Amino acid sequence: MQSLLVRPQVTIIRPCGFLNAATATDFQRQFHTAILSEQNSALLIDMSQVESLDSAGLMALVSTLNLAQANGKRLSLCCVSVSIRIVFELTQLDRVFEIFESLSAFELATA
Repeated sequence: MQSLLVRPQVTIIRPCGFLNAATATDFQRQFHTAILSEQNSALLIDMSQVESLDSAGLMALVSTLNLAQANGKRLSLCCVSVSIRIVFELTQLDRVFEIFESLSAFELATA
C-alpha cells in the first residue's frame, strides 16, 4: 500500500513493502497517474517504507522517469535504504535518478 501527499506543485508517494514483480504493475500505474496529473510539476517517491526492490520494480521506476521526462516533469527519490541504494549503484541508475537522503534535503533543494 502507499499513501499520497500533495504539496503545491509536488506529489509525494510513499510505497510500502515490496516493489517487485508481484507489485510493480500496480505501483507503475499509480506512479504514472501521479506524473500525468495536471496538479503537479514534480513527483517525489519516498522509499523509506520499501523493504525490497527487484528488476521489475526498478523497471517501473525507470518507466516512470521516462514518462516524467517526456512530460517535462521532475522525478526524484528520497529515503532510499542502504540495501536498495546498492541496487541503484550496481545498475548505475544512481547516476540517472535524482536521489535525496531525506525529505528535508529534497525540500531544501526545491526551495
